[in-house]
Amino acid sequence: MKQNKRWFYAIVGVVILLLAGMVYAWSVLSSPMAQEFPEWSKAQLSLTFTIVMTMFCIGCTVAGFLAGKVSTKVYVWVAAVLFLAGFWITSHMESLAALYIGFGIICGFASGLSYNAVMSTVGKWFPDKQGLISGVLLMGFGLSSFIIGKVFQACTPETIGAWRSSFMVLGVITAAILAVAGFFLKKPGEDYHVPASAKKKAQYINPVAIEAATGEMLKKPAFWMYYLWAILLSAAGLALTSQASGIAREVGTGVAAGTIATVVGLISIANGVSRVILGGLFDKLGRSAVMQIVNVLFIITGVVLMIAIKTGSFTMIIAGFVLGGMAYGGVTPTNSAFVSSYYGMKHYPLNFSIINTNLIIASFGSTVAGALYDASQSYMSTYLMIVGLAVVGIAVSLGINFCDRCTLRRMQK
Repeated sequence: MKQNKRWFYAIVGVVILLLAGMVYAWSVLSSPMAQEFPEWSKAQLSLTFTIVMTMFCIGCTVAGFLAGKVSTKVYVWVAAVLFLAGFWITSHMESLAALYIGFGIICGFASGLSYNAVMSTVGKWFPDKQGLISGVLLMGFGLSSFIIGKVFQACTPETIGAWRSSFMVLGVITAAILAVAGFFLKKPGEDYHVPASAKKKAQYINPVAIEAATGEMLKKPAFWMYYLWAILLSAAGLALTSQASGIAREVGTGVAAGTIATVVGLISIANGVSRVILGGLFDKLGRSAVMQIVNVLFIITGVVLMIAIKTGSFTMIIAGFVLGGMAYGGVTPTNSAFVSSYYGMKHYPLNFSIINTNLIIASFGSTVAGALYDASQSYMSTYLMIVGLAVVGIAVSLGINFCDRCTLRRMQK
């Protein structure tokens, strides 16, 4: 019975993350703000998302530190209140400071709290499917920006200031759903039956798996190599997503704006689907194979986009965006599965929050891509950046394999 019931908790987790991930729809949510406050520069508005990313990591880390001391339900309920407060402040703001506080600090922190709560709780129900469940949960988180963004656009009139009502309604709906969902989120009890296949699969995925506290994890060379890989490949994904509209417009000069937006949205769709596929492959093939798949997909993405810009083929742009979305989608479930399969579930909440801090550094990938374009006036620089990061990623992945072999030899002595 409990084996079947665990999928109910997975659905609850997806619903929570679908709403918690709306902060990633910032590019869409901020458009009407830019129209109402034309004196605000793009850099000033973009800083809001940087604050969101930073507070997301802080919220995730706070939840990790308090794991075992505070009920998971409390995290979700606190996040519900914070989202309501954050959206209320944002809907009434008249200054950048209020925007930074409302959406950047409060909503970003709420997103991190709920993210860690769901990942660390639902993951315990699936010791035999760490890759798959990470992918399923993160699919909801990844598709959030696309779905919420589309709903927000469809329901918000183009009138200046109309976005304020949409923000308030979105805040109320989010708070209400999270408040209810919190009642249904729980960890498995001591009597929970772990599937017989779980240990075998865990050993197949990583024969050097241990239960490691955060301090011990931070002493492992494999952790730092993986952390570097996550930064490199996340930066590649953010470089693509941040420049996607410009890339599509450069080739599709005669393509309608609505079509451009839909094509850019394919990145999010491919990203969400890929999280489930590559998360499941982690359980089947292991860490090394999935990391190399992601590396190769990014290299192919860069090459396809180079061909697109050389030939002027909009079809190739579409193919490149789908491939890039799939490549980027493989990074996040691998983060979660790596931590749980290498360092166990006992200290997972805090260990997972530590691995997620790579996003703060990786977020500068979009900034670097923008600077490269400004310097070269060509998106070819972005494609070369993506390929270069992926090539280094291959070397780092092989370095983790070397660490594993050394650890195995020590264990066998």
